[in-house]
Amino acid sequence: MIVSSSWRGKRYAVLGLARTGVATVRALVAGGADVTAWDSNADRREGIEGATIADLDTIDLAGFDALVVSPGVPLNTHPLAAKARAAGVAITGDIELFAEARAELPPHKVVGITGTNGKSTTTALVTHILKQAGIPALMGGNIGLPILAQAPLPVGGVYVLELSSYQIDLTHSLDCDVAVLLNLTPDHLDRYDGFAGYAASKARLFAMQSPAHEAVIGIGDVPSAEIARSLSARAEHLTKIAPGICLDQSRWPSLQGPHNAQNALAAIAVAKALGVDEATIDRALESFAGLPHRMEKVGEVRGVAYVDDSKATNPESTAPALGAFPRVHWIVGGRAKGDDLDACRPWFDHVVRAYTIGEAGARFAAILRDVMPVEEAGTLAAAVERAAQVAQPGETVLLSPAAASFDQFRDYEHRGQAFRDAVGALA
Repeated sequence: MIVSSSWRGKRYAVLGLARTGVATVRALVAGGADVTAWDSNADRREGIEGATIADLDTIDLAGFDALVVSPGVPLNTHPLAAKARAAGVAITGDIELFAEARAELPPHKVVGITGTNGKSTTTALVTHILKQAGIPALMGGNIGLPILAQAPLPVGGVYVLELSSYQIDLTHSLDCDVAVLLNLTPDHLDRYDGFAGYAASKARLFAMQSPAHEAVIGIGDVPSAEIARSLSARAEHLTKIAPGICLDQSRWPSLQGPHNAQNALAAIAVAKALGVDEATIDRALESFAGLPHRMEKVGEVRGVAYVDDSKATNPESTAPALGAFPRVHWIVGGRAKGDDLDACRPWFDHVVRAYTIGEAGARFAAILRDVMPVEEAGTLAAAVERAAQVAQPGETVLLSPAAASFDQFRDYEHRGQAFRDAVGALA
């Protein structure tokens, strides 16, 4: 567990008692803080030790030092956030608490990785490279275990943090030794004042940095390139990842597709900034196993490959998956984040047939019907069954939904497991 003596004697209100919230309460209590916690789910309020359980809507926040919320709490609309601001109480998250605890940890470095797409793969890849180099490393933030629940790394360790815009919004003093922005495309716009507000949230990762620390930025889109230009004074401490660089990805079985070229280049830049030699980086790229639900091959039945890309929850994330396979039976749909699939259009000629599912099924079918054969399957199980009947040896059945999962599933992991189960039933 990671704790800080700076929390001792302070009062914290904690909203949300899922995995990260529980880890936050435990760390604060262990650090000597006075904690009041709440979750609207009564089951989550059970078994919370060392904290007062009270509905935060009903108490005066003025006496608290901070309100700690989960990244899922919309700061722009949640009434408790407005209540905290009115009371002059800071609103923060577990990544900021980690930043506060850093001074008491063994000497270490922190890598922060953000972007609309590719964060998880790049975070996992950086961690894998570091471990292959013999450097103690762990993943945290938006991936893996909650950062405060993890044991501190020994001297020379590296904390590799995947950071969503929501987490950056709740963080105020995290000075990353290496900060990474992979890309920027419209996402989560219900939480921001337009796309500019979302981009500004991502850019804060660099604003919190010492100028002498390393910045790595993918410049394949205009907003990211603009952020890179704003940091031009950093000179040798700024690395730009340009699109279209030719790489031999044939030796990297879990890093196929143009998006993974960018992810790999960013991870290579991070590893070099941390002193890892090229030979070790090369070996690590070859041995990287990839992430569950991110272009993960889950089976092959009668010569047809089945690939789970359930983590692709927007068109920009799905597009490179379509580009990675020459003949695709595409399972697409869910709860749409936008009105189009334009980002996928350059790869439509790779699609043999599309099978739409979920809330967006009819809308996506209408978009696609003029350019490819489409079936409105409705459910994931039906889509897998129908694709299995049609697909030919050498082709790929790809679940890459370009939409969120919450219409039919608990989360993208649940959706991916349902796909795996459906494929398993084919054998």
